[in-house]
Amino acid sequence: MAVFTDPFDALTNLQQALDTYRTSTWLATGLSGGGAFPPLNVFRKGEDFILIAELPGVKKSDLDVQVKGRTVRLAGERTVGYPEKAALHRRERLAGRFDRAVTMPIEINPDGVKAEYRDGILALFLPRAESDKPKSIKVA
Repeated sequence: MAVFTDPFDALTNLQQALDTYRTSTWLATGLSGGGAFPPLNVFRKGEDFILIAELPGVKKSDLDVQVKGRTVRLAGERTVGYPEKAALHRRERLAGRFDRAVTMPIEINPDGVKAEYRDGILALFLPRAESDKPKSIKVA
């Protein structure tokens, strides 16, 4: 007795394999090779937002923060040094350039942005632009 498999099962398995391959970082050669770097959290505080990003190993001088409209851009470079004449046995600490843009749900006042960087953690205070704040209209 012959058993026939459903061709849609084969297509589903292929799609799952391709999705796994696409999200895998085993071929990545740098920070931009896979995943979102730097990892970050965004919090709302009243009408303003606070963005916290993890940037271990990134020097303050190698960090570029830009704000325009609703977009916050974090770019820079992380370097990892090795002792001279050392043979690399295992490489998990990645180095290279990164560039990440995040769209906020509000318009940001770029003149009021405050940034603090300490121990590999970047904190950005992102105030809401006056032009983006709702206006109260008096009904006559």
